[in-house]
Amino acid sequence: MALTRRAFGGLTIGGTAAFTLAACGGNDGDGGSGAGGELVWAISSPWESWNENTLPGNNSYGHQAMFPMRYGMDGNASGDFDENGDYHLNDAVFADAQVISEAPFQVEYTLQENAQWSDGKPIRVEDFIFQWYSTSGKEEHAPQAIAQPASVAVGEKIEKIESPEAGKIVVTYVEGHLDFEWLYSATVYLPSHVAEAEGFATWQTDPAVMGQAIDWFGKNLSDVSVGPWIPVDSKMGEYIKYELNPNYQGSVKPSIEKITMQVVEGTPSIITEMRQGTIAGSWPSEFSQEELDKVADDPAIGQEVYDGSVWLHIDTNMNSEPLKDVALRQAIFTAINVPDAIARVFPNTEVNQKLNHFFGPDSPYFVDYITPSKQGSGDIVAAAEILTTAGYTGAAEGQKLAKDGTEVPKIVFRFGEGDATRTTIAELAQSQLAQIGLEIELQAIPGGELGTVLTEGQFDLVIFGWSGNPAFAASVPQQFGTQVNYGSYSFPEIDAEIDKISQTLEIDEAAAAANKVVELAVARALTLPLFDEPQSYLWNKNMVEGTVVNGNSQAGPIFNIAEWKLK
Repeated sequence: MALTRRAFGGLTIGGTAAFTLAACGGNDGDGGSGAGGELVWAISSPWESWNENTLPGNNSYGHQAMFPMRYGMDGNASGDFDENGDYHLNDAVFADAQVISEAPFQVEYTLQENAQWSDGKPIRVEDFIFQWYSTSGKEEHAPQAIAQPASVAVGEKIEKIESPEAGKIVVTYVEGHLDFEWLYSATVYLPSHVAEAEGFATWQTDPAVMGQAIDWFGKNLSDVSVGPWIPVDSKMGEYIKYELNPNYQGSVKPSIEKITMQVVEGTPSIITEMRQGTIAGSWPSEFSQEELDKVADDPAIGQEVYDGSVWLHIDTNMNSEPLKDVALRQAIFTAINVPDAIARVFPNTEVNQKLNHFFGPDSPYFVDYITPSKQGSGDIVAAAEILTTAGYTGAAEGQKLAKDGTEVPKIVFRFGEGDATRTTIAELAQSQLAQIGLEIELQAIPGGELGTVLTEGQFDLVIFGWSGNPAFAASVPQQFGTQVNYGSYSFPEIDAEIDKISQTLEIDEAAAAANKVVELAVARALTLPLFDEPQSYLWNKNMVEGTVVNGNSQAGPIFNIAEWKLK
């Protein structure tokens, strides 16, 4: 279902923050990851939680690793976007979904007749409620210090969930709430009956027990799924091994019997494994034309380069004492030269500076808020003027920036270890900010620790990527809403605009509110968008076929893995 200007009504099944890879030319496909109905796919970085509902688990790498067990669902959503940007409900679970009332806003989900978990237990209303309690942001449902929801955009707006008849689930929202992107909302994600079997039987009535259940799902990968495959072996941040789910109810029946999602860190290592024929392919987290060129002439290695859904940005931490001053934040973002960074990390490529957090230049809702602000321009003179006007001294190279006689302390800039793009940008920023008297300490984030660094605020500045999809409503509060963002941003005027997004079924009105959030965020210099990062993936043509470019799904090239065939 493609969004219309007014999104309202039902759906007919037609056939989704963040963070996010040949073989020897003579490989005949008789071994390696293609043997015996088995496939090995490389994930380019570790993850540190099994629960994608949480801030630590809101990680592209874990999302990819767990996708075979949640195929057809963009994370915890009800479906996924295809390569054309059209949204499809997960037909292993849902037969239909429709809005049945605007006041109060109600959505009715119709389950497939045999909708069930891999252990044969039926999908039930408690599964929907478990998801709601996990992401409501409310202490009455679970201790929020434990729940740590990555987003409460939908959960906090739910009034109740009930099943008026067998196979029907009705979600009722609070008074005044409307949602033009209701179709993309989270519904069924974790098996509530597993929580009860693990000792959390009173999760619905005891918030402390619900918190324990959420924590358990973060530390343990349940072997119960609704996807085509079920996990049979796993190790956090390293691998998951899958076998076919005998109770899978989806319309696409996979032919690959066994899958291993295996961490192989860094594009050079991925290229090496591809050459050796030990992996069937990968979606590298880092785009490197140099590495791709190494296998460009290898007839066994296929590669695709495309515009994807990952964009890089630099975030500030409002709990950092020096960065509580908006003038300093503005000066920092003004001194950082984004076009220069692009030219250095992506020479001879058509990568442009990102000028709006939520809308690209091809969107009818695009407004450039960055250029007028001079943020990302590298204008050292303008940055120094901002500081001088705000009462700072020493805003020049070779000097120490100070205010009221006190030197500004060293600023810690965090970036992903081993990622050449993020490392280069951090190093460039260090040099550029020295020209306004700032000392920047660069600290690499070890693999698998990004979630902890962000959740615990272990940074002054940090560069990382958000992985999104064509929807935008939920990403606005996730990035800037009070309570759930990583930078501890909390501004009533921004929250007020965010609230407007969930009070309309008109896309024009919601987009206007989202743009107002961008305007307010830019004025406060909270997050500096850099660019949409080019994406690439590699696959061994002698091992697997059926991969499709998809820049709309957060699963990237594996979004249709159930349709792949081994050769």
